[in-house]
Amino acid sequence: MEHLLSPTSLAVLRRPRPYPAVSVLTPTHRREPEKTQDAVRLRNAVAEAKKRLESDPAVTRERRADVVRQLDRALTEVDLTFAEDGLAIFAAPGEHQVWSLSRPVPERVVLSDTFLTRNLVSAQAAERPFWVLSVSADRVTLWSGAAGHVTEERTGGFPLIRRLVENFDAERRLQIGDNPSAFRAQDTRQFLREADGALGALLRRHPRPLYVTGQPAALSALDEVGSAARGATHVPRGGLAHGTPEAVWRAVGPVHEARLRHEAEAVARALETARGRKEFAAGVDEVWQSAREGRVRLLAVEENYRATMRTDAGSHLVPAESGAPGAREDIVDEIVEQCLETGAAVHFVPDGTLGEEQGIAGVLRY
Repeated sequence: MEHLLSPTSLAVLRRPRPYPAVSVLTPTHRREPEKTQDAVRLRNAVAEAKKRLESDPAVTRERRADVVRQLDRALTEVDLTFAEDGLAIFAAPGEHQVWSLSRPVPERVVLSDTFLTRNLVSAQAAERPFWVLSVSADRVTLWSGAAGHVTEERTGGFPLIRRLVENFDAERRLQIGDNPSAFRAQDTRQFLREADGALGALLRRHPRPLYVTGQPAALSALDEVGSAARGATHVPRGGLAHGTPEAVWRAVGPVHEARLRHEAEAVARALETARGRKEFAAGVDEVWQSAREGRVRLLAVEENYRATMRTDAGSHLVPAESGAPGAREDIVDEIVEQCLETGAAVHFVPDGTLGEEQGIAGVLRY
């Protein structure tokens, strides 16, 4: 299952496909007892997709058989043991993908000539992912972080491991990773240059906030030999290149959470300033209208805010019951995707931050 949504992978997903491009979305759960029904719900959603393919006169027999095979292959790749809050299966002639989402999604089957990506985009924005690079003289480890945890990410050449010479003192071999003098050696600095190059390539493909951990000597050496990590937040803690995810989170988590609090405070100030200048929108209908016009410069959404709406005769959004005709159960995700596409900064903030703004608000360009 895929988790890492990059600008490149999103562009590939949004590329038009030969009809039908099938999107199957279903909520999943991390814990019992709700988790027990996830497999049944997923099989039912895929069965509904096959039924829709069977009844669609625009789908030829050959393409129907192809897409059904892709759906079946996608099902075999799903591992609900590690389910998050939602799942998306995309299938089209000759291809399929499975994505795990950290944000709930409505149950939905869509046949179109493009895949339904808004829920992936919104989940990525809400998750606020970040990178952690843990540096020592003999190993550089990459961690992917989000939502209170980190996991080791084996991509882009990471981890980088420096092979020590055979006659190297055994005790020194254990100590070299965090020995300050090790970072003055030319072979160590060359090793860090290689790490800097790999990091730069990674950040170009998957831009995220970056934290770098290591002894102060390691952090200084990395900045001296390259440029990719110079804008990163330093966490002067050694030993984490060989550490556990739990140890990395204990070191980085407080720094990251402080950063999020600072960002939430900055968003609140920006909204208050915009209100005084009449460059402010609040509530799902007003923000939706502004997003469609490309007027939103900054969007703030409370982390667990959800709304089910429908469009009335006057082209405004009004509350609707889930499952009702015309109901748009992921309208918040629609707004997030639209704002990102028009260059807005999107911030998810703790519940209650927006107060009377009904869970969603924006700073307008004009």
